[in-house]
Amino acid sequence: MSERLYLDVSILQTVPPSNLNRDDAGTPKHAAFGGVRRARVSSQAWKRATRVHFAESVPYADRATRTKKIIELLTGRLTERTGLDKEKSQRLAAALVEPLGIKKSQKNEDKSAYLLFFGKAQLDGIVDLMDGRADELAELDDQALKEAVKEINVEAVLTTGHPAEVALFGRMVADIPRLNVDAATQVAHALSTHPVETEFDYYTAVDDENPDEETGAGMIGTVEFNAATLYRYATVGIHQLRDNLSDDTETAHTAKRFVESFALSMPTGHQNSFAHRTVPQLVLLCLRTDQPVNLASAFEKPVLSRSGIAEQSMGKLAEEFRAVATTWGMAPALTLATYAPLEEGPDKASDAFGASLAFPELLQRVESAVSGWLDTRSIQ
Repeated sequence: MSERLYLDVSILQTVPPSNLNRDDAGTPKHAAFGGVRRARVSSQAWKRATRVHFAESVPYADRATRTKKIIELLTGRLTERTGLDKEKSQRLAAALVEPLGIKKSQKNEDKSAYLLFFGKAQLDGIVDLMDGRADELAELDDQALKEAVKEINVEAVLTTGHPAEVALFGRMVADIPRLNVDAATQVAHALSTHPVETEFDYYTAVDDENPDEETGAGMIGTVEFNAATLYRYATVGIHQLRDNLSDDTETAHTAKRFVESFALSMPTGHQNSFAHRTVPQLVLLCLRTDQPVNLASAFEKPVLSRSGIAEQSMGKLAEEFRAVATTWGMAPALTLATYAPLEEGPDKASDAFGASLAFPELLQRVESAVSGWLDTRSIQ
């Protein structure tokens, strides 16, 4: 029996000219790896894209939010459900969160000093704690209200019943560690499998109302971009996800939906300018009972080709996958993959990863496998 299960997700995805994730100067992010400059998309950028995609299938009231406006949102809930006017609701909301140690922003007292990640449904849980006493509490003076709310366990609401997004991505509040939630997911920075140089797009625009009067452009500018085949990686600790969610069925379903969202999401940087939306060439899932394994080392020696990068990248990933299994004795308990077959020579992908599954089938298979492990603590 295994008490730990990791779901590794490796993706190869080709992105055309784009600027998915830029630095403070507007340049596409990059990193040196294997002695050459690579295109890079930060883990934070793809985590947010994944979270936004994930939330699209969740009813609005059940979604999570990362915001400094917890007092404002709680004020709205109190007004809506208790009938208190906005001023009284705001005073009560501020009093309810104060015992948590959530500091107010020095610039705006209506906001907290930092972003707090929580479920919108948890706000209703806080209102439920009023138990019909909202009017009574709102009439107390400041000191009496401060004492009264000490008996209302708001902390218990915010530390239980987490939505799937918080369970996956965690919550860290540096000065209030008791509100922290250990993330079940880790996401790596995406890196190109090959060397990449940044290019410049020089653009102009004319004034539609004065096309004949201007000899030059009404506006000119440049935007930097690159194009790359990216290796993307994330891992989900299924055991941690189960601890965070406290429900086997929801855990298995959340794991499936994370894979779907991580595979199909895309950062939106300069999206209108480049229309860079693509789908992966490979989605590889490995269920492991030992430890997560990032296969980026497959590309430490960069792919160099004038006849396409993606196919050679898939072959190198297959080689690394088999080397990890044989050299280190770390074969996955279960391997599932969706990919296009290689065109030339022996199909390294099918030899290493097994037959390609249609993506909907891959999602169903991983949900069933996670569900089976939660039932038996073994991979069938």
